[in-house]
Amino acid sequence: MQYRKFGNTGLEISALGFGAMRLPEYEENGKWFIDEEKAIAMFHKAFESGVNYVDTAYGYCHGNSEITVGKALKGWRSKVALSTKLPLWNVKATSDYRRLLEEQLKKLDVDMIDFYHFHGASQQRFENTILHFKLLDEMVKAKQEGLIRHISFSFHDKPAVMKTLIDTGAFESVLCQYNLLDRANEEMLAYAHSKGIGTVVMGPVGGGRLATPSEVLRTALGRDSTSTPEVALRFVLSNEHVSCALSGMSMMAHVEQNLEVASREGGLTALEKDAIDRMFEENRKLADLYCTGCDYCQPCPKNIKIPHVFSLMNYHRVYGLTEYAKCEYAKLGPESDKGAVPVACSECGLCEEKCPQHILIRQKLKETVAALS
Repeated sequence: MQYRKFGNTGLEISALGFGAMRLPEYEENGKWFIDEEKAIAMFHKAFESGVNYVDTAYGYCHGNSEITVGKALKGWRSKVALSTKLPLWNVKATSDYRRLLEEQLKKLDVDMIDFYHFHGASQQRFENTILHFKLLDEMVKAKQEGLIRHISFSFHDKPAVMKTLIDTGAFESVLCQYNLLDRANEEMLAYAHSKGIGTVVMGPVGGGRLATPSEVLRTALGRDSTSTPEVALRFVLSNEHVSCALSGMSMMAHVEQNLEVASREGGLTALEKDAIDRMFEENRKLADLYCTGCDYCQPCPKNIKIPHVFSLMNYHRVYGLTEYAKCEYAKLGPESDKGAVPVACSECGLCEEKCPQHILIRQKLKETVAALS
């Protein structure tokens, strides 16, 4: 296992972190349970192979993740850093901070949490919850009392907001999205690293988008045997400003595959990174010409979420992620929050009148139906 300096925390962190959001579950009489025998075996395999960072949260796995993580840490607590998160959306008063922290300590069955995050610290939540209820003061108190070791935040907002949070000087680590398809936080990862903040990235395989084969990546790298998930993880680990790549693993095969990649010396070669950069830059331009996702075409009288439909077409047409695109396309329908299927189009033409790119939307919708249905 590779290890990296984790900001100024003094910890050497494993390149692979165990994300406990997708543990194996089953439903029984309307209630959800974690298959703890399978899950704990997965954790122990990871720990035995050198993984020393595990991340969970209050609501993961129908609220059961923290309990299972606590059980898995028995006998390993001194060797593995524990990360969890304060659910900011549950904070309605300053006192909720301590109430939730104590509840999580009990669920985890530990006396102290190594990295306690403000979960999803957006601009709005920073101003209206963290600052409003003086939660940074509460974090400092909890740290002084030995209930938490490091103050952290997880993040899904715009990069400029991440800089605002970093510049408070209050945080010791950050967890954010970063992968081959979403490099928006690349500059801020470098900035955080320069400030001595430990950096953990989530979604190294793009929330499943990069879990399927990509002919585009194979062509760019010139290797028929290229595994898309492998390249995606190696890409993330090639970034010197990334301390740890957090992977949500739901079966032992995922653990074994990720361990193999994270244990290799070196990430992508300079030539491979250059090839990927060129390929994505060229394809990004093509995708932008196709649809910028501006939403000016919305709303559609038939509830077709046109930008979403076109983004699926781009995954197929531009990035070669056809299997993922078809799977997501199959989820469209009258009851879907992703909108109706494109065949519902009445060809009223209202969308084309509003499109600043002058895309022939009705024609493109038909092409999407033909390609993905």
